[in-house]
Amino acid sequence: MKTVVVCGHSRKVGKTAVAAGLIEAFIEYRWTAIKISSHWHAGASVDEVCSIHEELVGGDTSDSSRLLAAGAARSFWIQVREERAGEAMPQLLPILQSGQFLMIESNWILRHIEPDVRIMVLRYDIEDFKDSARGMLARADAVVAIHKGIFSPSWNDFALTATAGIPSFRMPDPHTIPLGLLDLIRTRIAK
Repeated sequence: MKTVVVCGHSRKVGKTAVAAGLIEAFIEYRWTAIKISSHWHAGASVDEVCSIHEELVGGDTSDSSRLLAAGAARSFWIQVREERAGEAMPQLLPILQSGQFLMIESNWILRHIEPDVRIMVLRYDIEDFKDSARGMLARADAVVAIHKGIFSPSWNDFALTATAGIPSFRMPDPHTIPLGLLDLIRTRIAK
């Protein structure tokens, strides 16, 4: 099984756009796409450790439908309670083992699996930088930095130090996947 994890420093940084772009670029691999989030909607039972929803219709109504529309063979949205994350893994294993190629959008999963490729998406116009992302930044195999015309984010000094030596791709739009990133992934998943 080959696994690519796309994570980010905060919400709404472009993780789904990058994951969808990678699925489209490598459409020949029958991806199982998985979006894992820790935020729950009102009405969810507090006793539930995780909630698994398989997306059946591609479109732009949700992140998991966007991943399916990009060409994933299957797409899931999984909600996990961070405080009980270890309990969720037995429920997730059948999905994680269901496909030969996994595209996972999640920071949380990096505490539980060792993927073939870890991509960190940074967005210069979003100042929030999760503590969990700070710890994972140095473990990234590649960084996609979305600048949208801003060239010096408030967290720039930290990010530059943490990503020294890691291939970084600066771009104005997360929907455009750089060729260097495609080459890196191709090398890692073709092994």
